[in-house]
Amino acid sequence: MGRKLIAVLVFIFMLMPGQGFADKTSHIDKLDKLSDEALQMVKLHRYEDAKKLLEYFSEQFVAVNGKERPFTMDELRIVTVSHNDAVQATVNASMSHDERLNNVTKFRLVMDAISSNYQPLWTEMEKPIMAVFGDVKEAAYSGNNENFHSNLNSFLSLYEVIYPSMKIDVDAERVQKLNARINFIDHYRPQVLTQQASQQELEALESDLQTIFDEMTEDEADPSLWWVIISTGSIIILTLSYVGWRKYKGDKARQKNRS
Repeated sequence: MGRKLIAVLVFIFMLMPGQGFADKTSHIDKLDKLSDEALQMVKLHRYEDAKKLLEYFSEQFVAVNGKERPFTMDELRIVTVSHNDAVQATVNASMSHDERLNNVTKFRLVMDAISSNYQPLWTEMEKPIMAVFGDVKEAAYSGNNENFHSNLNSFLSLYEVIYPSMKIDVDAERVQKLNARINFIDHYRPQVLTQQASQQELEALESDLQTIFDEMTEDEADPSLWWVIISTGSIIILTLSYVGWRKYKGDKARQKNRS
């Protein structure tokens, strides 16, 4: 009985997701961790330490990409640009702390989007982004010029933080459509404040944004996790059924021998 239980546990362990690809994914996970550590340093105003971590990231990134090539061309371009922005944020003393934090956060979200297969971190920005966009709409409909410009600028800053990581996870055509609406609202601010037809772009943009966030977070569990639950559950049920059947046969045999 003990040997059978051990065999079942070993078999379940072998079925756990990611085991067969541990060597391949561990390098990307390490890069992801480095981006997080750099962000933590910036939060603490330790810009020099963040710079060193980002430089070390660059060395490791070149080594990983040269050996395994785990990145697509689009990913390479996005990582390179966001990494450069993050490095500049750690050395540019003229930037405010919030600007530095936004640039390094942007890089952090990019690496998470690449390493995550389920609900990337950038989707956690849904509440602040949708909240400030609601303020943009309210200011536009009430004709409050000052609040409209202020809230729209805040929205654009937040959107810029998630934009690179969104490009990794969302279809390019949908992102382009989103950008077209945002550019229209930004470029034609006076019309959006005064014309009902232009204000319809606000409703359309809000709907597009909400749809993207909903689609990225609609599943409550990783599909691979459900596969493991179903697979291991079936194995356990079959094993217990077999053990129960063997026990039943053994009991019947003992009763027969006593008779």
